[in-house]
Amino acid sequence: MRKYILIVEDDVAMLKFLRINLAARGYEVRTAVDGPGALKQAELRVPNLILLDLNLPGINGFEVLGRIRDWCSVPILVISARCDESDKVLCLDNGADDYILKPFGLNELLARVRALLRRTETNHIQMNSSRFKCRELELDFNSMQLQRNGKSIKLTEIEYRTLKLLTINAGKVLTHNMILSDVWGSAYQDNNQYTHVIINRLRKKIEQDISNPVFIQTVPGVGYRFCAN
Repeated sequence: MRKYILIVEDDVAMLKFLRINLAARGYEVRTAVDGPGALKQAELRVPNLILLDLNLPGINGFEVLGRIRDWCSVPILVISARCDESDKVLCLDNGADDYILKPFGLNELLARVRALLRRTETNHIQMNSSRFKCRELELDFNSMQLQRNGKSIKLTEIEYRTLKLLTINAGKVLTHNMILSDVWGSAYQDNNQYTHVIINRLRKKIEQDISNPVFIQTVPGVGYRFCAN
């Protein structure tokens, strides 16, 4: 499957340059020319990578970065003419994965794109078609068995289906309705209490401290995310 890259850039010439060169190398590319457009595109479909300019109309790149990081762990490469070290530090401190100054060489940009995409594929999560492993947790999709530090943990069918959905989408935010629709069925949408109850039960089984969950994190007003970092 082709990697999907979202380019957020208000400079028409730069936007065209990036779009043509990335598309020519087999990437699926979509674009946005302002902050609100970037947020809308990211919400419609989470990209594999975002190239983000800072000087954007509507909502600047710093705010776009912060808003996306509130609910999504997609790699973000900041592309900017702002050369102050403080700007770079601020971006990295607020969740950017890399920062490249304009003007830049195409080969350098492409190398950084490849590195970020490769990093997301070769992180410490060990997952294949039949098993998910993250730190002390191991979920076997064939046997529907969960182990923590080698010890079996009993799951109900609903708990298993919910945990499986979260783990196969590790790092992504799943809304309440997405979980309800997948686990219970579309007729249960908007019954958020169902997800609250099941998530609390799962946390009691897999978290060391349910008041400070490490694996299943709440995204306020949106849903939940399984954090495997």
